[in-house]
Amino acid sequence: MVNSDLLAVESPICVGIIGGGQLGKMIAHEARRMSLKVIVLDPTEGCPASGIADEQIVAGFKDEDAIMRLAAKCDVLTYEIELANSTTLKDLEAKSYPVRPSPETLYIIQNKFRQKSFLRKHKIDVADFERVRSEDHLYQLCERFGFPAMLKACENSYDGRGNFLITSREQIPKAFNYFSKNEIMVEKFVPFIKEISIMVARNPSGEIASFPVAENIHKNGILDTSIAPARINQEVELKAKRIAEMTMDVLKGAGIFGIEMFVTKKGDVLINEIAPRPHNSGHYTNEACSVSQFEQHLRAVLDLPLSKPELLCPAVMVNILGNEHLTGPYAIKGLRRLLSVAGVKLYVYGKKTSKPGRKLGHITATGRTVEEALMRAAMARNAYELTAKMIKETPK
Repeated sequence: MVNSDLLAVESPICVGIIGGGQLGKMIAHEARRMSLKVIVLDPTEGCPASGIADEQIVAGFKDEDAIMRLAAKCDVLTYEIELANSTTLKDLEAKSYPVRPSPETLYIIQNKFRQKSFLRKHKIDVADFERVRSEDHLYQLCERFGFPAMLKACENSYDGRGNFLITSREQIPKAFNYFSKNEIMVEKFVPFIKEISIMVARNPSGEIASFPVAENIHKNGILDTSIAPARINQEVELKAKRIAEMTMDVLKGAGIFGIEMFVTKKGDVLINEIAPRPHNSGHYTNEACSVSQFEQHLRAVLDLPLSKPELLCPAVMVNILGNEHLTGPYAIKGLRRLLSVAGVKLYVYGKKTSKPGRKLGHITATGRTVEEALMRAAMARNAYELTAKMIKETPK
């Protein structure tokens, strides 16, 4: 069992992270600040986190042998991607090895139908939903829920890639075949007026701490902009925090979770999806809060006291996304102009190639007001462009 009350620089606590993308990189950065050791497991050699971690194991997220090797080298395991092997992690936990968030939590959240069923069972508000058994069944469900209706792949989908919005009966065959033989579910469409999210952490001792609510704007199913604090009234804010903390309590999760929600015209708040890890919409916490989501995640998985997050200033985060005109090596042009904008921080994840919709980095703009932060974020976004990078040929 890891002794998280003792920091020994000569033999530091080692945190194993399944996944070495940008989230793993930012967790590793916070860990290294505290002289913790970090080993990441990721199938991509030279993944973003590899430049900061002490070691990378190059293997698939579900590779049982690789996960066991990672566990043998580390004091505690966590993950930055839901594709981790929950069965193997359960085997480790059964041997009293600390895996946080728990493999059972991961198992519930990995499948959207299981996730929504769990929330409904615990009387947490979600949109009406049902698993789809056949194309004929999908016709029946769409008649019941009405149009538009949201068809979702239950597993292995993120950033809108597992969603199909059905707007008419004529689209049903196309929608059903879009997911091939994958397990699918349909949800009643929520006519929301805002999308919001909240980062909330829980440690194994049961302590829970919530961050400020962020307002999110998506484009093509991918998060484009997060605004903190969200432009919502106090009643909606308190409702969102209450739902988020109740969710963490019933999940018994240990770590930080990103909980995405819809706000309706009537002021109702419904959970859309849960991520059992740091989340894109929580990146603003690095600059705008008294503790970042990444430090809070480490505190939670090591069962250390959670810091009560305080919003120090308004902030706006905008993603740097690959565009449809560029696939392959890339460069970011316009750094001088971008970095001349006051209150702006640039994050480049270190992914070697661009492709449409890929998250390559983000910009956070802070300000004295939300309006000022929005203005600075817009100026920074307009200052750069993605261009193709010329590859130098190695002389023969």
